[in-house]
Amino acid sequence: MIGRALLTLLSHYTRHPAQLAMLLVGLWVASALWSSVQAINATAKESYARANALFSADTDQLDRLDGQPLRMDDYLALRRAGLPVSPLLEATISHEGVSLTLLGIDPLTLPTGEGSGSLIDFITPPWRTQLAPDTLPSLGLNRGDGPGTRPTLGDYTLPPIQLRSDLPPDTLVMDIAALSALMGEQTTLRLVTEPDAIERPPNGYRMTRAASVASPEQLTDSFHLNLTALAFLSLVVGLFIVQAALGLAMEQRLSTMRTLRALGVPATSLTLAMLIELLILGGLGAAAGVVSGLWLASKFLPDVASTLSSLYRAEVQHALSLPWHYWLGSVAITLGGLLLAASGTLWRAATLDVLALGHAHAWRSAYQRQLRGMRIAGGVAALSTLGLALWLSRLPTGSGLMLSFALVAALLLTCALCLPPLLDAILRGLQAVFRRVALLQWAVADMQLQLPRLSLAMMALLIALATNLGVSSMVGGFRLTFLEWLDQRLSAPLYINAAPATLGPLNDWLRDQESVLALLPTARGSTEVVNVRRASGSQYLPPGSIPLFGIQPVPRLTEHWPLSETQSGNTTAWQALTRDGVFINEQMAFAHDLTPGDTLTLVRPQGSQEATIAAIYPDYGNPQPQIVMTVDTLTQRYGGELATVGVALREGADVALFRRLLMERFNLSSDALVDQQEVKQVATTIFERTFSITRALNGLTLGVAALALLTTLLAQAQQRQRHLATLWALGVPRKTLVALPLIQLGGLALLTGLFALPLGIAITWLLVAVINVAAFGWRLPLQLFPSEIATLMITAVGVALLAAALPCWRLWRSRPSALLSEGNT
Repeated sequence: MIGRALLTLLSHYTRHPAQLAMLLVGLWVASALWSSVQAINATAKESYARANALFSADTDQLDRLDGQPLRMDDYLALRRAGLPVSPLLEATISHEGVSLTLLGIDPLTLPTGEGSGSLIDFITPPWRTQLAPDTLPSLGLNRGDGPGTRPTLGDYTLPPIQLRSDLPPDTLVMDIAALSALMGEQTTLRLVTEPDAIERPPNGYRMTRAASVASPEQLTDSFHLNLTALAFLSLVVGLFIVQAALGLAMEQRLSTMRTLRALGVPATSLTLAMLIELLILGGLGAAAGVVSGLWLASKFLPDVASTLSSLYRAEVQHALSLPWHYWLGSVAITLGGLLLAASGTLWRAATLDVLALGHAHAWRSAYQRQLRGMRIAGGVAALSTLGLALWLSRLPTGSGLMLSFALVAALLLTCALCLPPLLDAILRGLQAVFRRVALLQWAVADMQLQLPRLSLAMMALLIALATNLGVSSMVGGFRLTFLEWLDQRLSAPLYINAAPATLGPLNDWLRDQESVLALLPTARGSTEVVNVRRASGSQYLPPGSIPLFGIQPVPRLTEHWPLSETQSGNTTAWQALTRDGVFINEQMAFAHDLTPGDTLTLVRPQGSQEATIAAIYPDYGNPQPQIVMTVDTLTQRYGGELATVGVALREGADVALFRRLLMERFNLSSDALVDQQEVKQVATTIFERTFSITRALNGLTLGVAALALLTTLLAQAQQRQRHLATLWALGVPRKTLVALPLIQLGGLALLTGLFALPLGIAITWLLVAVINVAAFGWRLPLQLFPSEIATLMITAVGVALLAAALPCWRLWRSRPSALLSEGNT
């Protein structure tokens, strides 16, 4: 019986293939966008897991306080002193445009005990080169080149390869003796040890604890969460298409369902047959979506990998690597969304009696009850939104990322549920306004008649428009703020990058040059904050290394360096910085709830020292907290080292001659002299690449909303032929019949766009002031762009007119007799 009922239900699509196509398209686009982002996230997380399998994330690291590079003599002296340190050599080779990382380890002392295969083969000549299978193409090899192959990289012939699937891409691991023999002095030595194996660093060294080294996955969590939120939004909007197509198909099959019930098919059997039908269609749509999602992910992945590498130094492979649960998860999410979208239809079909199923307008007659239900649900959602907002306001600033996304979702749900009742009320009011103009009154009444089916598409359009405005305003505001911040921070036209041992004499030499107008050296170091003293009392902070950044507070810098919060004004803050005060970035202020006037107890080689926070400054793009002090304080008291030297030349100075003199006197390469414009160009390129996938997903979401509207119009176009044929018979010209749907839908979309405007502004504020702080640690100013608002209105109307164009074109091409005959079928 269930099989017969299923075949009968599926036969509906042989008469209405367009409905089947739209239903499958809805499932396809919803699943494709979701699957593509999940494929990117799964690949990235797999890369993070492989990166964490290396030897730095779970180990303490030692460095020299004087800034000099570590040597094997340091390792030998520490081992003789009984300290359990292990040497780690590192080198980089560029081969055919790919940067390869070479690591030399001592497996006998390495704390994590890494290594696989024969230990004897690994530590004795000709040694072994361990690498992941997906690194073989970077070496010019393929899967057919098995263990024992000795690849050649330029002038270097590597030890025989040995495959390890748990290593990151483009990373080669060998014995420390093998790497030393291969690269000689072109390597960098690091000393690592078990976490907390050494209680305090030995004299002359500083220690970076394992707990303070954030793993790539920790740093990039917020980035992937943002992608997931956009993909989930696309999934929801796509399911609106599915729900609209299902509602129409169910309504058109009322007579068939009545006949089946009259022939003795129980309601449970009929509902089960409908459920099987949904699972079949859902499986087809999900499979197509997963395949398309993989193609889309392969196009997005290179940009995402470049972004994560630029922002977080997290290396992600450029080829998709998907675990088995990705496939099940993508299909399960799509099927779950389909069943959720169809739950209302299944419930009404299971509970309506046989006589109710026989009425042609059983679904539509219940729409007013649905509107009352939407008003109640909208009220409940509004209370939930208010509750989430109050809950979030009680949390410390910079926390509650998931709660922030829940607040945005609740706000979107509230507005979407309130939209149909609001449109219905406006249409009722317009009917009263146009009661003396028959054609306009008919047009408004016709829109009210279409509203049951159009409401879902308009809800999807509202969500897509509001999100589009919110994300576009956030990205546009971030871009302007970021570029302005770069102009403020990059005060010197020329920056010199070199080793600290070179920068010291270079800085002294520059002070004596008549062509130099101003010097802006910077320094770097690290410390630990062990205590915070506030007016309300003291607080101990969790142990962890905090980066230090040193600047020279000269007028050329202080006049442009932005400060977001001070205790007594910018001038007083800069004066305090020169008197042992410090600045902290917003990331640190939000993470530990710090304000200007608080006093930090900082650890330095000669003991601890207190420093008062004089100001908080914005630090866009930095994922970590940071403390700023003067260069002299950092280098003399905290063991820091010079990082760069910025140079501003006097007007009329020969820049080319100055650059050549620097390169010859201090043996600098041309890459060590960086022009300010080059830095801005690189930073801007990174920015544009960072948000390329955001813009793409944003545009695709809007496209899905347009498709939902087109699906609804095409689905009900045939049913409207009878109404339009009646108007034609009454003497309404063909041009007017074609223009009426465009005016109707354009006006309805314009109303939806006007409602989306305040919602989009609210989402923009939540993105820049709440979610951005929780995700990245800094606050952006709220910036609205009239062009974006105008684009929103034009897009709303344009999407509606584009969706209505095809039905109107079909109407224009139809003969009047065809209108009457189609309307009676």
